[in-house]
Parts: sequence; C-alpha cells; structure tokens
Amino acid sequence: MSESAYLRYVALGDSQTEGLGDGDDVRGLRGWADRLAEQLALGSPDLVYANLAVRGRLAGQVRAEQLEPALALRPDLVTVVAGVNDVLRPRFDADEVVAHLDAMFAALTAQGARVATLTFPDVARMTPLARPIGHRVLALNDGIRAAARRHGVVVAETSHHPVVTDPRLWSADRLHAAPLGHARIAAAVAQALDLPGSDDGWTRPLPADLSAPSGLRAVRAELRWVGSFLGPWIARRVRGRSSGDGRTAKRPALLPVTVPAEDLS
Repeated sequence: MSESAYLRYVALGDSQTEGLGDGDDVRGLRGWADRLAEQLALGSPDLVYANLAVRGRLAGQVRAEQLEPALALRPDLVTVVAGVNDVLRPRFDADEVVAHLDAMFAALTAQGARVATLTFPDVARMTPLARPIGHRVLALNDGIRAAARRHGVVVAETSHHPVVTDPRLWSADRLHAAPLGHARIAAAVAQALDLPGSDDGWTRPLPADLSAPSGLRAVRAELRWVGSFLGPWIARRVRGRSSGDGRTAKRPALLPVTVPAEDLS
C-alpha cells in the first residue's frame, strides 16, 4: 500500500506512543506516533490522525479502554504498541499479555485496517539492574511475532539492532525514548510499512560516544538512576498508583496533521 493510501491513522498504546521523552506536558508531547503521522501527511495532505495512548496503561487496559474507540474511528492504519508496563510488574504472564494484543490485532484487521506493531529491546542491555527481567522481554517479543503472523500485522523488528539500546536514544529514566529515539522508532515503523522514502537508516549506529561513563562513574550513574527513577517507580507500584492515573488520551479525535516546517524543506 502506498503512503497516499492512508487517510485515517489511529495510534493505541501507553507512554511511548503518547510521546513521553519527546517534549513535555507543558510544551506538548510529540513522540514517534506523531512523527509517523507527520511523515504520512507529507504524501497525504488529507490525513487525519488520533492518538488514544495513555501513559502507564497495561496491555489489558489498552484493549479495554482504547480498542472500541479506535474501531469507532474506522481507521485504515493503526499502530498497537503495548506490553512493556506489564513486563515491569511483579506478576507477568506473557500469554495473558499476548492474548490482549492478539484480540486487538484480530478486531482491527477484521475491520479492514492495516495494523503495525513493534518488538522491544532487551532492557538488560540498557541497565544491568534490569537483567532479571530480560527473559520477559524475549517472551513478549516472541508472542508479538506469533500474534502478528496470525493476523497479517506488520512488525517493526527494533529488537534486533544494537543501536536501539544506545543510551543517547533514551531519556534519563531509561524507560522512555528521547527525541532521537522517537525519531528512530517512527523510521522503523515507516520502513516496516514500506512507506515511500523510508529505508534502514534508523538501524545504523551513532558515532562513538567518548563521554560514556565507565568504571566507578558507571556505578555512580546506576545508583543515581535507582534513586531518581527506579525508587519512585517502585513506590508508586507499592501504593497502587500509576503515572497515568486521571489522564486521558491527548488526541482522542481524528484531526488534520500539521507537518513541522523543517520537514517541508
């Protein structure tokens, strides 16, 4: 399908699709889904786009809260990215998470939408303290691939490429992509969809980072991360709180897309 064939794009998911790490709640969030919509709009000026993603949502919550509104918008292109928040919970059942994704893939493709998703990087390659949950990510990725095959869903295989765990692609919390990371995710999905102008440039490594911490500096960086991000995250879980409590979708209706001036040049 050519780029100009997509006229109604809807994004489902959690904080990554909402755009955390690319902008802020004061200036507004951009994120990879917005960036993908902007690329689509270059070839389809009549494109309309909705983003139903809300931070902190588990895969089951994405299905319960976002699937029916998405179907009601009758999109011809949908992205569904969820499951990382489940991986981070004490109780994780890969089969249960994949069942929610499978149900969303089935409903959306049955309505005639082209659906795209992606696999996730090994978090242990970004922070050694996450090594105990590395097997969860692998299990989730295997389930995503199997569900995608069943329903003809396009998969952007981000997990295979070393660059996806380069710290410069990630925010300080190591959970959300930085602007450069969001740009690479958008490029990965664009390539998976075979959009005109897309290529594998997003897989290429960044220049060597000579300032990367090592030895004692690296240990101190890990400890700062624990105190600044992991500790508060655990505290919210203990209290039964979520970063998405009280939040709603940033773009619940299909609206025209404004392409940034720098992308028009």
